[in-house]
Amino acid sequence: MNCITVFFGSLIGITVHAKIRDDIRDVVYIGAGCISLVIGLQMAFESARVLYLVFSLFLGGILGTIWNIEGWIMRFGTFLESLVKRGRQEKAENKNFALGFLNASVLFCVGAMTIVGAMKAGAEGDYDLILMKSIMDGFMAIMFSAALGVGVMFSIITILVYQGGLTLLAGWIGPMIGQLGLSEISGVGGVLVMMIGINLLGLREIKTANFLPSLLMVLAFTGAEPYWLPVAKSFFGF
Repeated sequence: MNCITVFFGSLIGITVHAKIRDDIRDVVYIGAGCISLVIGLQMAFESARVLYLVFSLFLGGILGTIWNIEGWIMRFGTFLESLVKRGRQEKAENKNFALGFLNASVLFCVGAMTIVGAMKAGAEGDYDLILMKSIMDGFMAIMFSAALGVGVMFSIITILVYQGGLTLLAGWIGPMIGQLGLSEISGVGGVLVMMIGINLLGLREIKTANFLPSLLMVLAFTGAEPYWLPVAKSFFGF
């Protein structure tokens, strides 16, 4: 359902994208950027451990930069475009396709709603949250594809693999993450969505995908908390 709503939302956005003037397209970019900032702020404020957020972003960003995750995803996006388009393509067009795929994949998959919805669907058979997310993603796909083009549509591959995989593994993963893990993933994910907004507004070019390891880092911090916190309390006497 989520893939279907993103597909048709992207289809509408692509149709609009082909017909709007450059000045209107700028308005769409600004609108998508501002909405991303608002969504990112809402998610970021769900974090209950600011230090985990800080260290996760720094360490995850450094690792992602060393591994050049953004470069790999951009190349994958360009490869996807080569499968659906023939002939010589302009570099700017190639970049827009890959950016659309990258930004949409991050936006649709880093939120706690993705993880919680997948857990509830896979472990409890409750699809209400996933259906709500599907509708929201469909509308966001309209705006993003109007701004970035057909690459947004191909984010359904990421949704299918990532969100579908979480749903299948829900019974095993859910208890390991816990409520604290969900809130901290939402916090880090919110910062990544804010980075997308900053890019769309043209304030600064941020390689958002290089910060994806931060999601794993914050899970490591929250998972280790029950082990190091009692030791710290007894050592410092609080």
